Amino acid sequence: MHLQLIDWIIVLISLLICFIPALFFSKRAGKNTTEFFASGRSVPWWLAGLSMVATTFSSDTPNLVTDIVRRQGVAGNWVWWAFVLTGVSTVFFYSRLWRRSGVMTDLEFYELRYSGKAASFVRGFRSVYLGLFFNTMIIATVNLAACKIGGILFGLDRWQTLLIVGFLNVIFATYSGLWGVLVIDMIQFFIMMSAVIAAAYFALQLPEIGGMSGLVEKLSNTSGPNGINYLNMLPDFSSNWDIAIAIFIMPIAVQWWAVWYPGAEPGGGSYIAQRMLASKSEKDSLGAVLFFNIAHYVLRPWPWIIVALCSIIIYPQLSDIQNAFPNLDPKLLGHDIAYPAMLKFLPIGFIGLMVGGLIAANSSTILTHLNWGASYLVHDFYRRFLHKDSHEKHYVFVGRLVTVGIFFFASGLVFVLDTAKDAFDIILQVGAGTGLLYLVRWFWWRVNAWSEVVAMVSSLVISIILLILNKQGIAMSVHAGLLVTIAFTTTCWLTTVFVGPQTDEKTLIEFYKKIKPFGPGWRRIREKAGIIDSAGKTSAENIPLALLGWVTGCTVIWSSLFTVGNFLYGRLAYALGLLGVFIVSGTILIVIINKLWSDKKKS
Repeated sequence: MHLQLIDWIIVLISLLICFIPALFFSKRAGKNTTEFFASGRSVPWWLAGLSMVATTFSSDTPNLVTDIVRRQGVAGNWVWWAFVLTGVSTVFFYSRLWRRSGVMTDLEFYELRYSGKAASFVRGFRSVYLGLFFNTMIIATVNLAACKIGGILFGLDRWQTLLIVGFLNVIFATYSGLWGVLVIDMIQFFIMMSAVIAAAYFALQLPEIGGMSGLVEKLSNTSGPNGINYLNMLPDFSSNWDIAIAIFIMPIAVQWWAVWYPGAEPGGGSYIAQRMLASKSEKDSLGAVLFFNIAHYVLRPWPWIIVALCSIIIYPQLSDIQNAFPNLDPKLLGHDIAYPAMLKFLPIGFIGLMVGGLIAANSSTILTHLNWGASYLVHDFYRRFLHKDSHEKHYVFVGRLVTVGIFFFASGLVFVLDTAKDAFDIILQVGAGTGLLYLVRWFWWRVNAWSEVVAMVSSLVISIILLILNKQGIAMSVHAGLLVTIAFTTTCWLTTVFVGPQTDEKTLIEFYKKIKPFGPGWRRIREKAGIIDSAGKTSAENIPLALLGWVTGCTVIWSSLFTVGNFLYGRLAYALGLLGVFIVSGTILIVIINKLWSDKKKS
């Protein structure tokens, strides 16, 4: 694909608009680690929320969705749509608790919640485990997508693409800190949304597609793998029960609470927690996470899905993509590459907008993960265990060096991975079984530091065993493997909760006084501390109202998501019915949030 002069001008303008504002934050970011990693805890809700959305809107995300749609149809997206339950639970049960903690990183939480050497160990272990190994896997996935896009659009080798994105990302990550990341995120979101909507529009205009009505008509008469209907938003339970279990029942019944996945962590964590902790108030923290979930699940998916559906008609087989791009490295060929392959149909000007948007999207996610990973390795490992008493500028300098090292380590992993879906499955598998622990540790005093260690180790061990068995020809389906991992890991950490060393009582009382978690799980600690008001209440939180907010919030997101889909399909009756559900549930949600916040002020 050859870009014209106007395309290159648009690419340049897009990048300048995204990156130049970030340059103004270098002096502020260099003051101390609070500014470099947490933006001085002064981020408004809308900026924190936009940053969360933009971070999950990377160059690999359209590729991942395309891979899912081509293999499993639109319904296959339930593998991540189910995380609505996780995200909205964070809004109503965890966002304010995180902000009250006052920690800089979510790993600092461990020495606030637990006591003794075990608390220090789990903080140090997770700083390396997540900040280096897990984080670099995600960065490698994003850069793999960039390599595939670079290979399709420009015929670049992997090392050439990595050199380009590395030069851009490392400079800005080390220079501007979290403030620069937030600004780049905000601008990138609007550029990339414009680009992906344009990609969907021009894909529909292709003569082979014939508009949205032509797409629906053609795919209604086309069966996918195992006879699936590509257009269905729910799996066919009558004829494809195995597929329904894998893509709907498992995610909606088990995966959302049992699996740790960056951006959709049970109880909040990683860069989501980083944004909540950087918010200027509890209210901003709640508003940021709510906005993120609505934008993440409602505003973004359909332009990707439309392009993915069009690609099924244009490139029904992977060989069709190879024939269309004969110079493409065969090792990069996969269903996920169908998305960048569809970009060849963009007209002059819009190609430049898309390329600029993809570069900015890649940078948005990479910059976040570089800053987040460096915060773990510097604040939770280096500063905590190796070099405790240096000045702030020293830690900022070390943070910048670590940022460079993380990128180089992740670049090596790019040559190991094949598709975005493969990496997605690996991350889900390794994080399986730990999610429930991260949900209940806020609300049950018995959860201890050793249970966290056991959860991580047991999940990793069983994942490695399953991988070895698979290599030996003893294959297990993805959802069966998840169930085995979840059952084994949950049994291990729950056993440790009761038989392992308990958290020091003084630490538990101090944690309760600072965080004020609600529910019966802290009754024993409240009684020990004598924490109870004259009316016999132990918490100002309205638990039933928060539960109603959780259910209503999920209803708002799913109903609006499928309202858009049915309007696009031309199914007006379904669309109008779902629109009614959205309006009613949205009204209730607003009332609930206002009520919760008025109760908070009274308390």
